[in-house]
Amino acid sequence: MAISLRQRALRGDRLIGVLLRMPSEELVEMSAVAGMDFVLVDCEHGPADVIALRHHIALASVHGVPVIVRVGEDDPGQILRVLDQGAQGVLVPHIDSREQADAVVASALYPPDGTRGFATYSRAGRFGTVPAAEHRAWFLENTLVLGMIESPAAVAAVREIAGAHRLDGLMIGPSDLAAASGPADPSLSEAAAAVDAALRAEGRLRMDIVGDAAAAQAAFSDGAHLVVYNLAHSLMNHLEHLVEGRPWPRRTPTGPTPTQPDRSPKD
Repeated sequence: MAISLRQRALRGDRLIGVLLRMPSEELVEMSAVAGMDFVLVDCEHGPADVIALRHHIALASVHGVPVIVRVGEDDPGQILRVLDQGAQGVLVPHIDSREQADAVVASALYPPDGTRGFATYSRAGRFGTVPAAEHRAWFLENTLVLGMIESPAAVAAVREIAGAHRLDGLMIGPSDLAAASGPADPSLSEAAAAVDAALRAEGRLRMDIVGDAAAAQAAFSDGAHLVVYNLAHSLMNHLEHLVEGRPWPRRTPTGPTPTQPDRSPKD
């Protein structure tokens, strides 16, 4: 098997991918053909169920592109199912404490490092054709376990969270963090600095979400190991740019009057 996404990240490769929350096999394939290092499928805010997700993972594997899945909050059952279908990693939202980080790791890894239910007859075990010991050893070594920092409480506890055994890294969820923060809480830039410092101190990976190539380059220059584009954000920007080619005034949408769109990348 080719080197895993986790091993590439740990050896220092700078990896770029897309956050896909719209179920679409074509977008998975287009991302692979374009040269993305990974696809992050969103099962927290996105509508994809396990069947659609399996199709996405299977198609990505044809192109040799690994898939990470953002699961729902506090859902060890979903972590089990997405890994059984062949995802190489999980991204878990709303990690506010070391205890929650430890629970995520336990759900994602086989014993002795975790409590993930063991099965070799799923897609991840090539339907029972991989010897049990080999299957367990590969996933213990190569499952990428990432968490999200999305509240002031998480920022305050980030050093303890980042120190959780076998938690590979963290990503800030800027939208949730901004929504959860009040005037007395650290600003987004201050929170980002605190998270970055904790990750550096603990030797963990940092994932950033960005809106365009310039922001991706800036994130890598600032120390990010994995950078992900919000594909819906990028597609909407592109579609709105294409509409500007029409010489007539922009069509007035039906329904409620839209507000001015927020151009910041959403998580």
